[in-house]
Amino acid sequence: MLTLKMQVKKRLKSFSYAFAGIKDLFKTQPNAQIHLFVALCVLIAGFFFNISTIEWCILSLTMALVLSAEGFNTAIEYLTDLVSPDHHPLAGKTKDVAAGAVLISAIAAVIVGLLIFLPKMIQLFNG
Repeated sequence: MLTLKMQVKKRLKSFSYAFAGIKDLFKTQPNAQIHLFVALCVLIAGFFFNISTIEWCILSLTMALVLSAEGFNTAIEYLTDLVSPDHHPLAGKTKDVAAGAVLISAIAAVIVGLLIFLPKMIQLFNG
């Protein structure tokens, strides 16, 4: 049976694996880099427009959804490449569906961003 100290060490080590995965995602995936850049722009816009707490919550969840979807997509691509190094129609479909899920989340994020920022931008330019 593991001691409490060993259990804590094991849990902390699992965080290092997660951070390594995040690092790999943003270091190797151009689309993840684009999503991260857009998320940073959204954060700047949020501070500029002094958005409400609920708007911050919605944007935070939306950005996390897109970045997580990109991470899942990358993991699926890695696994697909491992189990099917040669081209296979089902491997291609797997990658396409995973990429489609990222696109769905990104479209939803754009809609959320427009709903939050467009009225503020109109007010700024008409104000």
